[in-house]
Amino acid sequence: MNDPSRDDGGLAAADRPAGSVATGAVDERLDHDETAALRAIVEGTAQSVGDAFFRSLVTHLASAMGVDYAFVAEFDRDTMRARTLAFWGDGAIRDNIEFDLAGTPCEDVIRSGLCHHPRGVREKFPEDQGLVELGIESYLGVPLLDVEGLVLGHLAVFDRRPLPAEPRRLSIFRIFATRAAVELERLRVEKQLLESERRYRELYEEAPNAYVAIGADRRLRSVNHRAIQLLGATAAELVGHPVVELFPDTPAGRSRAEETLRASFAGEEISGRELEMRHRDGRAVWVSVWMRPLRGPDGRIPAVHSIWVDITDRVLAEAERARLEQQNLYLQEELRSVHNFEEIVGRSPALLGVLDRVGRVAAADATVLITGETGTGKELIARAIHSHSRRAALPLIKVNCAALPAGLVESELFGHEKGAFTGAIARRIGRFELADGGTLFLDEIGELPPETQAKLLRVLQERELERVGGGTAIRVDVRVIAATNRDLAQAIRDRTFREDLYYRLSVFPLPLPPLRDRVEDIPLLVHFLVERFAARIGRRIEGVSEPTMARLSAYRWPGNIRELENVLERAVILATGPTLDFEIDGERPPAPVAIEEPSPPSLEAIERRHILAVLDRTGWTIEGPRGAAGILGLHPNTLRSRLKKLGIARSSHDPSEATTTYRGRGR
Repeated sequence: MNDPSRDDGGLAAADRPAGSVATGAVDERLDHDETAALRAIVEGTAQSVGDAFFRSLVTHLASAMGVDYAFVAEFDRDTMRARTLAFWGDGAIRDNIEFDLAGTPCEDVIRSGLCHHPRGVREKFPEDQGLVELGIESYLGVPLLDVEGLVLGHLAVFDRRPLPAEPRRLSIFRIFATRAAVELERLRVEKQLLESERRYRELYEEAPNAYVAIGADRRLRSVNHRAIQLLGATAAELVGHPVVELFPDTPAGRSRAEETLRASFAGEEISGRELEMRHRDGRAVWVSVWMRPLRGPDGRIPAVHSIWVDITDRVLAEAERARLEQQNLYLQEELRSVHNFEEIVGRSPALLGVLDRVGRVAAADATVLITGETGTGKELIARAIHSHSRRAALPLIKVNCAALPAGLVESELFGHEKGAFTGAIARRIGRFELADGGTLFLDEIGELPPETQAKLLRVLQERELERVGGGTAIRVDVRVIAATNRDLAQAIRDRTFREDLYYRLSVFPLPLPPLRDRVEDIPLLVHFLVERFAARIGRRIEGVSEPTMARLSAYRWPGNIRELENVLERAVILATGPTLDFEIDGERPPAPVAIEEPSPPSLEAIERRHILAVLDRTGWTIEGPRGAAGILGLHPNTLRSRLKKLGIARSSHDPSEATTTYRGRGR
């Protein structure tokens, strides 16, 4: 300070940062008594830290300098207040105090450095009530500075007597001010570290993600609170637990977790790898995993730190979205496809008996086995059962078991996990899951491979399934309606169909009559189909001639309604007038023969000619998207059966020619 009343005892360099005086140089100037005093202070504070250090410091400092009072205080720059860390007065340690610096000699210390008032201090600082009340005459203070020169606090002594300037005393004073500053800075750093550790611990424990440490033995070393929540176990249960046992035995679970651990302990940093875990209650938990290996001084990796981010909601949402998208695509395909009928047409006793049974079983939710010849409308009956059941608001999912490749039938029915087999690049939802809550129609159930029959039986019995490559049981609520044109009793005897599956499917058997047993329904079906085909192609058809209707009613229809549909669609396409009379290739046939004339040969001739034309166009390719069966709207096996019945065979010497054998009916 530049105050003329301030007496620094000739220490013009007193404003230097604390600690600038070399201890060795001071010792050389100290007399024996002062050396003893210095030694007492050193010995008294050497084994102490924190509060004990500061109390020892002011006690020995007051004794060495022969003063009534001594204190060490820390400075709060924001409030411009000081708080004593240790306070000696009148022969004892006193309670710490806190005070404003304004108007006190301590303010000069904080702002300007060492401050010495040998006498008259209470007159110079009349606003300092403490000094006035104690009758203080002299004051000596020095700031406590950190390594960057910032003021941390100050050390002060004061007395009721004058305190003349004595350089050697001042040197002792400043030496221990430096020691006090070091201790104060250490305490502040320690406090900051403790606070930082506390904040880190809070962040670690309350983090939204699971933090774990994994030892080289692949066991958990530590877990935070989120990891405990994620897995539903206590910290005591998790610490020391093998990590891989937290993952299920699925492709995305244990095997992928083991691969991830091997890579991490080999030094690889893992980022965002998705794994399947298990909660304590058994439900699936999906996590996105980050792993960082920790290397020791020897270069080895004793532990790995890992973060597990819960992505279960996202994975389940994606699975549900995928299921809905596949269901939507399936329903769109169904809407684009052409079903045999939009409604059931007929009033024959045989059909009315079937419809009565449909009405009875629809609400019962029982498994139904529909049997009947090809083309009798089994799918239509299945739709009728579904639409009159409590599941009508949910989808009816159809699976043609004969159309599925043997290697993919399980994946199609039950779904598969990503990586379950070559080509399984993503999880697939099976038809059973798509039909959850609704109805699954298994058409041509007799064509199902034996190994799949066993899994189907388990699903029907247990009401749960496992995806191919998965280890998790998935509960499903599905009503199953099966259909077949095969003789399942014979298939059981041939050991190609499981007897137990047959009895599980045929809870309610529903046989459908062939069209030849529904002769009364043929005129109704003919008018219904002709109107539909005519509207589809924009053709005006007013009706069917009586002779033609008679021939249609007399025909045996081995292909049933599907065969009738195909014949009528071709007739509508070839018609040239408002009355349908089966014009073929644009030429009008001879006048219709009498009703008693045998009509089936004419229909067979029509069918034979049309089939031969399609076979010629496809190069005798029966199956495939451009095969004759697809063009004719027939199943390949049905077409082969028709070729056999019509006596059509491909010539062995000329691929462009075919031999036919006419087999008349009713003669």
